[in-house]
Amino acid sequence: MPTFDEHEILSRLQDKEKQRTAFSDLVSFFSEKLYWQIRKMVLSHDDANDVLQNTFIKAWTNIDSFRGDAKLSTWLYRIAVNECITFLNRQKMKNNISISDDDSYLMNVLEADNYFAGDEAQLKLQKAILTLPEKQRLVFNMRYFDDMKYEEMSEVLGTSVGALKVSYHHAVKKIEDYLTNNL
Repeated sequence: MPTFDEHEILSRLQDKEKQRTAFSDLVSFFSEKLYWQIRKMVLSHDDANDVLQNTFIKAWTNIDSFRGDAKLSTWLYRIAVNECITFLNRQKMKNNISISDDDSYLMNVLEADNYFAGDEAQLKLQKAILTLPEKQRLVFNMRYFDDMKYEEMSEVLGTSVGALKVSYHHAVKKIEDYLTNNL
């Protein structure tokens, strides 16, 4: 599906006879974008695929309750973010790591990931990002890598634009400090 017409997809999603193909088009259009957003949070390729699948399952099971108050992309990103948080909390519990602890176990996932194709500088940046608290990491990834506008992030995360700007600023500062002290 080369272009995405939100109104056309929404009307097809509301038509029971066209709903499956419309949802298939939705999945085709958003899979890669959501995959990379999820991957930045969970790091592992296999885990990202699992979380992506859970995201689309949750979207499919709730598609009839989608009222169109937000854009479909915002709705899907919100589901994906919530699925990431659920997954990461489950992983922390499984590994007996306090939910309030840092995500040092994610460093091990990053270093052991066979699919990570980055060079030394990219690996250092990813390690710096992993030192951020979960919410700052989310904000940083959405802004820096996805170039998402603060207004859209606000809708996805349910946080004010001002708070997001502060969070991003703190994240950038922490990443700069990490990179300066770990060269």
